[in-house]
Parts: sequence; structure tokens; C-alpha cells
Amino acid sequence: MQAPQGETPVRYTHKLMRQSPIRVAGGEVRIVDSTNFPAASTIAAAIVVVEPGRLRELHWHSTNDEWQYFIRGKARMTVFASGGKARTFDYSAGDVGYVPFGMGHYLENIGNEPLVFLEAFKSPVFTDFSANQWLALSPPEMVKAHLNVDDETISALSKTKPLIV
Repeated sequence: MQAPQGETPVRYTHKLMRQSPIRVAGGEVRIVDSTNFPAASTIAAAIVVVEPGRLRELHWHSTNDEWQYFIRGKARMTVFASGGKARTFDYSAGDVGYVPFGMGHYLENIGNEPLVFLEAFKSPVFTDFSANQWLALSPPEMVKAHLNVDDETISALSKTKPLIV
């Protein structure tokens, strides 16, 4: 439909599945936020595909709660709270998950087909913090002392965010 005053200066659609994914061993991620879709000034999201037997790595979001909508496959998510508390949940297509901000969590594909889910945040920019990358970039002696791990474990950590392992 043509408006008499012309088109709005804001584009209200984004073809997320036409966007090139971030491909990693074990899956892929497509992120949409205000950096590639300016109309998304208060929301960010990602479509995540995790291959069978793989994990969306242990990570956390420092400023936002995370909502997930499970599109395909079967998932198991463990959420870590303070005080050494944790809880594990199983999900399948059509389920919704939730993680309060700051709580570490990972999602495992426990099915025999790709796990596909949407992560959504009330934020103009998608951000997450990788536990793997954080430990890899920390002083090795400190990590070894606090986690009681050896040099081989330290050297296996990735200084780049793996997203899916």
C-alpha cells in the first residue's frame, strides 16, 4: 500500500534466515540487533542451531534476562545460580525457557537432529560472555589455583569465543 506522505524512513523487516550465519564446529548462530536492524532499538535475538551431541557453550549475560523459544529438537539446559545452586531442565519444540541475567547456563542438544532455538533479550545489542574465553584470557596460574586444573586443561581453553562446543 502506498502512503500519501511516502515511505517511512525506518525499515521494519529483517530477513534473518538470509543473513550469513556465524558457522562454528557443531552449529551456527544468526544474530539480529540494532547493529544490523536499526528498528530493533530495544530487542536483540539470535537463532541458534546446535548439532546432535554438541553444546551452546557455558556463558552468561551480564545485563539482561534471556528467553528461549525452542523451534526444533530436544535440549537440556542447566542454569547456575549463586551459592553453588543449579537446576537442569529439558525442552522440546514449542517450549519456552528463561534465564535470569548474570546466571551461567549452557544448552545441550540431547536429540538426534539439529536443535534450533531463538534467544531473545530486552536490549539493543546482543552480548554474552563465554566462560571458556574468560578463563583462557585470565592468568593461567590463577585459573589453575582456583579450579585445580592442569596445564593441559589450560592450553585447551579458547581465547576466541567458541559459541558452540
